[in-house]
Amino acid sequence: MTGPPHDVRRIAHDRAVMRSFYLSHYEAVQRFIARRVDDPYLAADLTADVFVAVIKASSSYRPGAAGELAWLYGIARNVVATEHRRRFHERRAVGRIAGQRPLDDDDLLELEERIDVEAQARSLYQAMGDLPDGERAVLELVALDGLTVTEAARALRITPVSARVRLHRARKALRDRLPPFSATSPTLTEA
Repeated sequence: MTGPPHDVRRIAHDRAVMRSFYLSHYEAVQRFIARRVDDPYLAADLTADVFVAVIKASSSYRPGAAGELAWLYGIARNVVATEHRRRFHERRAVGRIAGQRPLDDDDLLELEERIDVEAQARSLYQAMGDLPDGERAVLELVALDGLTVTEAARALRITPVSARVRLHRARKALRDRLPPFSATSPTLTEA
């Protein structure tokens, strides 16, 4: 059912124009969608989406171009294409996880704990980056690489006393900058 041309540019602001446009073109849009989609519920949703898109795009309508039905079919084509892309991405995502074991409550709890621990580690590494080079070097050699203070001093070609002082300063600076770690995370004094 197509009637006389409408003032399409007024659709977003004039309910009477929108109603008339909708009544004139609803069946054509519904047929257009039904030829491309086999689910009646999806077809109904997409038909509604087309008219929502019409309201949004009405100000860009150019009367001299192809005519309102061609313009409307262009919008409908974009709505259907967007839905096909969405479904394709959804199927691909589902395919990626197909056959994967779903997470149970214990898995989720373990994952949450791991994320929490890693968040603490990220904070620690960021704070370590703010330390002076000499202090950070001793702390990394002792706390991360497992060297003794004497071995770290040799590696850095400083005295063991200097290494102990730098390690003490680094630990103190980190304790001052970071919130207390939980009981399950490594502490700065273990090194």
